[in-house]
Amino acid sequence: MLIDFFYTLKKAQLPVTVKELLVLLEALEKQVVFASIDEFYQLSRLCMIKDEKHFDRFDLAFGHYFHDLAMIEDFESFLIPHDWLKPDWIKQLSDEEKAQIEALGGFEKLMETLQKRLEEQQKKHQGGNKWIGTGGTSPFGHSGYNPEGVRIGGESRHNRATKVWEKRQFKNLDGRAELNTRSMKMALRKLRKFARTGAADELDLASTIKSTAENAGLLDLKMRPERHNAVKLLVFFDVGGSMDYHIQQCEELFTAVKSEFKHLEYFYFHNCVYEKLWKDNNRRWQENISTWDVMHTFGSDYHVMIVGDAAMSPYEITENFGSVEHMNEESGLLWMQRLTNQWKKMVWLNPVPEEYWSYTHSTQIMRKLVNQQMFPLNLNGLQDAIDSLAK
Repeated sequence: MLIDFFYTLKKAQLPVTVKELLVLLEALEKQVVFASIDEFYQLSRLCMIKDEKHFDRFDLAFGHYFHDLAMIEDFESFLIPHDWLKPDWIKQLSDEEKAQIEALGGFEKLMETLQKRLEEQQKKHQGGNKWIGTGGTSPFGHSGYNPEGVRIGGESRHNRATKVWEKRQFKNLDGRAELNTRSMKMALRKLRKFARTGAADELDLASTIKSTAENAGLLDLKMRPERHNAVKLLVFFDVGGSMDYHIQQCEELFTAVKSEFKHLEYFYFHNCVYEKLWKDNNRRWQENISTWDVMHTFGSDYHVMIVGDAAMSPYEITENFGSVEHMNEESGLLWMQRLTNQWKKMVWLNPVPEEYWSYTHSTQIMRKLVNQQMFPLNLNGLQDAIDSLAK
């Protein structure tokens, strides 16, 4: 097994030699580590890598070999020669020709075939229907067309990719946006419930006047706790991909909820909620938060809004390893069920007009998962969502 691992490191252009491999084998023979993938990772990196500048590349190669393409951000840069993904020309297909192209037949078949192509392909291909390349009808590569494929590099042209391997940077929502938030604020205020909590540090004028009169005019100041919005709100924002078209709407909503709710927490996700969330899109690969931790931190008394267009491959919801960006061991469907079990007061706000929802299979699946509590992200939809949360 370690021979193949050694060749994977070599293919990743890491400066490893047989000497380092023998050192690793000797350490395993002496049982320096045993039955732990984490400890083996630390040992193998110690034995095989002599310069810390190669740590990131080693992590990618290790993840590829032992986790079946898990979390590979730079997938194409070392497993596939850069020249293979440089398009010299792009085939233009008619609608009739596109209709004749068939999908491989499901997510598992797609990933199994990709693994075979990685093992077999020896040179650059363009305009074909089988190999990893560009400009053709193959399900692997970019700048071509296939009803169901893995985009490696390039940019989306038809929004058909079942999985995407590239490092993607998303922009944080700007909480200072003030364009058309007034109507949103007015709608959100219907959800507010006030309570007086904390230290008595606010003058109670009515009680002071009454108490002073009862004391024959002697001033008797009465204090009371400040009146706070008692509603706790948790918001999950979908970012990147097709949500880039709805940034303005989301920023307006973000500004409104920040101004109206003292007890507000928010997190980002991409397409579907999985095992990790994040607070800063610029550092989402380095600093993310376990979804389990979020669920354990914020109790069932929180009201929850999920904001997203729910437009994705159905595999991203229904399948293990179906995420376009990483190999999720548990399906998005399972995570959504956990969220709805944790927070009974939950709504989904969709920036896509409601009349288009029926055309997207994933939107229909997600709407069912949130118990039909999906509302359009417009004034009427927001008011209906608030009414639902306030029940």
